Amino acid sequence: MRGIRDIEVVVFDVLGTLVDESSGLRAAIREAAPTSDEAAVDEWVGLWQQHCEREQQRIRQGHRPYANTEVIDAEAARSIAEQAGVDDPSVVDRLARAGQRLPPWDDSVAGLEHLARRLPVIGLSHASRTALLRLNAHAGLRWHQALSAEAVHAYKPAPEVYRLAVDTAGCPPERVLMVAAHAWDLRGAREVGLRTAYVRRPSGDPPTGSDDFDGRFDGLDQLIGVLSAGQVGSSSPRRGA
Repeated sequence: MRGIRDIEVVVFDVLGTLVDESSGLRAAIREAAPTSDEAAVDEWVGLWQQHCEREQQRIRQGHRPYANTEVIDAEAARSIAEQAGVDDPSVVDRLARAGQRLPPWDDSVAGLEHLARRLPVIGLSHASRTALLRLNAHAGLRWHQALSAEAVHAYKPAPEVYRLAVDTAGCPPERVLMVAAHAWDLRGAREVGLRTAYVRRPSGDPPTGSDDFDGRFDGLDQLIGVLSAGQVGSSSPRRGA
């Protein structure tokens, strides 16, 4: 394992890693359709997320021109509103901006503030520039810099998104640590040469036994503790090891 002296910049995924996307969408749908039962709300959250994943994949595969998350979220919101019988344009518009009002995980705000005293910290998100600005303000996330994949008209795990972070960091990729709750995201970062750390979240994508990340952690506090101690490693046994 390589020491903290090798890490110059830490890059964080945002959606799902530092903010609770599922809870935020659920709250927005409940607000828009207050008489709907919990089963329906849960189904609509799933449909929203499936729509976003499907459309982002279509863009990555070249089956759709690039559209930012504001466009894709608005499509999802209109579909959910129609199913929920919501036809007030102002309500639908507010629902479409649900991704700008996601709550942070309990350890995100303090963890970022603590880490930022030690190392440069970058956010790297699918969220559009405008959505990311408003999401950061709502959740209280403080960065040295926040980067939107909109800048390169791509979605992770496209390599150009990670190269955007490396170019911004201004150092070799092996001195940049990518932190995410999604194993697919970290695999993409590894392909570009970044160091990788998985942080477990309830709605994340956990690693498999074959994933060789630089560290796996049960929470952001554990990761920051290891970084502060000067070494990136694993806080728990690897699955399948």
